[in-house]
Order: sequence, then C-alpha cells, then structure tokens
Amino acid sequence: MDNRFLALIAAFGATLIYGINHTVAKEVMPDYVGAFGFIFLRLAGATILLWLISIFLPREKIVREDFLRMFFASILGMCINMNAFFKGLELSTPINSGIIITLSPILILILSSIFLSEKINTIKILGITLGFSGAILLIVFGVKSLPNAPNITLGNILFLINSTSYAGYIIVIKPLTNKYHPITLLKWLFIIGFILSLPLTTKQFNDISWISLTPDIIWRILFVIIGTTFMTYLLNIYALKNLPAATVGAFIYLQPLITISYAVLTGNDKLDLVKLGGCLMILLGVYLVSKKPASIRTSRSES
Repeated sequence: MDNRFLALIAAFGATLIYGINHTVAKEVMPDYVGAFGFIFLRLAGATILLWLISIFLPREKIVREDFLRMFFASILGMCINMNAFFKGLELSTPINSGIIITLSPILILILSSIFLSEKINTIKILGITLGFSGAILLIVFGVKSLPNAPNITLGNILFLINSTSYAGYIIVIKPLTNKYHPITLLKWLFIIGFILSLPLTTKQFNDISWISLTPDIIWRILFVIIGTTFMTYLLNIYALKNLPAATVGAFIYLQPLITISYAVLTGNDKLDLVKLGGCLMILLGVYLVSKKPASIRTSRSES
C-alpha cells in the first residue's frame, strides 16, 4: 500500500474516533470526572505513551527556532482546543459538538487569508456567512437545557473556540510535519501542553473519586486517553505528513454524520429541526468554502 492510501485510512480513522468520542466522553462528565480533570488524564496519558515509544526510535534533534512554533502549536492544539472542547461537551450536547466542529475548514480559510495572504472570493464569503449563520442558529436557538446539558449556549460558544484553536493548530503545525517524525513532534507538543495546563486541570484531577469509577466509566476514560488523544493526534500527524491540509480537513465533513448516528443510536441525544438546520447550513458553507475556483467557473458556465 502506498503512503497516500495509508494516510487516507489514517485520516478516516481519526475522524471515526472523534465522532464516537463526543458521546463516549459525555457519559463520564461531570459526575465522575470534571472536564478539566479529564484533560489532565488525556495529556498525562498521551505524554507517557509518546515518550515511552520514543525510546525505541532514533533520536531527533529539534532546531531551536522550531521550539517556539511547537510552543504556540501546543497552546492552540493541546491547551485551548482540548479544554474548550471538553468543557463545552460537559455543558452542551454531543450532536452540537459534532456539528460546530465542522466549522474548522472555514476557520482555516479565514486564518490562511490573514496569515498566509490567501485570497477569498465571493463564493467563499458566502460559504463563511452560511457556516457562521448555522453556528449562531445553534448557539442562540438550541438553548433548551437538558439534564446532561446545563448550559448549551456557553457550551456551544466553547465549541466555537475549540474549532478556532484547532484551525490555528493545523496552520502552525503543518510546516513541522515535514521536518520531524510524528512521535518526536507529538511527544514535545504533549509535554508542553501538559505543563501549561496544570494550573487549570490539577484541582479537578485531584477531585476524582477513583473508587467510584465503574468498569463502564473506566473503558470510556481509556478510550479517550488512548483513542481520542494518543491515536487521533498520531493518525492526523501521519495524514498531514502525506496529504495536503485541505484533504485532511475534508474528512471533518463526516464527523456530524458519525456523531449524530452514534449519539441517537445510543440514546444520548436527539436530532431536532434546529440542529438539523444548523448542520445543513454549516455543511453547505464548508462545501462552498472548499470549492475550487475552477469548479466554480465550470458551474457558472453550465448554469
């Protein structure tokens, strides 16, 4: 199998794990582990796994200038991204999180325009407007509190922050994926993120009542640490190393479908008209943003 095919499988695998994670992690918070305590477990667990694996790999020297880029990438991808997502998931619903995360390609386009001087045409502006309108629809009207979702509005805003920070992470980390082995890169990103997050995560970690954790809760915690944290970041780094960022980002379109299907099938969330409308608006916006100029010109001539 060639590297491109394996990279496509890696990108799909990461998306599948992320889609299921929205519901799996929701069952744990906040009764057994608080959102920030969960981040302590995620960062600590992944850091230990990555540094243990790195022992068996050739040692790579990090260029001094790259540590600064790693520092900012870790703030965006491990600190802000993870904490905002899990706190948002504690306050909102799995389906809302799965829908709002699809804003990432739109946010990547906006950030690329600001920092990489990429042009945004009229069709892409329309896509951006539609995508954010869908997010606003969810934030403003999807506010009915549920027993397991005490503050949907704030949770959805945190999902938006999560998507923004993840988009920034992709842009910052992409140049480094061509210079270093994925394990080398991730072991530094995670240990930096773990140290920086300690002031926010330590208290809730200390509050965990380990004796009260049932086997069902334990497997969910392990799924998040090994699957959602260790495996997905490793799979995404491998995918980014062998595919354009836009191709990897395109797999995020599958997340709402996976998240909604799993959440509804397991009885953890319900799909209503507001969520469906917000989902369709965001997906249409992402489609327009991702549409290549040549395709746009072709569609115009055909119409």
